[in-house]
Amino acid sequence: MFRVTRRYRFAASHRLHCAQLSDERNQQLYGKCNNPYGHGHNYEVEVSAWGPLNASGRAVDAERLDELVNRQVLEPFGHRNLNADVKSFEHVVPTSENLAVEICRRLKENWSGAFPGEWPKLDRVRIAETARNIFEVKAHEIE
Repeated sequence: MFRVTRRYRFAASHRLHCAQLSDERNQQLYGKCNNPYGHGHNYEVEVSAWGPLNASGRAVDAERLDELVNRQVLEPFGHRNLNADVKSFEHVVPTSENLAVEICRRLKENWSGAFPGEWPKLDRVRIAETARNIFEVKAHEIE
């Protein structure tokens, strides 16, 4: 079995703010990330899949994976305000943890369209918000 990981990049902005909390509590919780005008990141996303080698000697068709990620991640999130432009974050704080979960959920929901057979299987999504802040979620943990 092989794990294959592809790396992608997109830029987006967000504001970390929970509507159920007071402005004071949001400021305490999120600090500078609670700026009313938001802030941006150059996100780096890694998508990993695993499976056996197929007849072509590959475990994952990179072109199919690229098409799926482009359609489900890069187009809907790239150069967007996650709070205002992405319906999934209307009532969910767009932390990088929640962003990783949403990316993984979108990939899982559309995986069989790109990979109709038993293999490969989506393994994990890893997102770097900054050089120091990296978040990872395993696909089997997401419903």
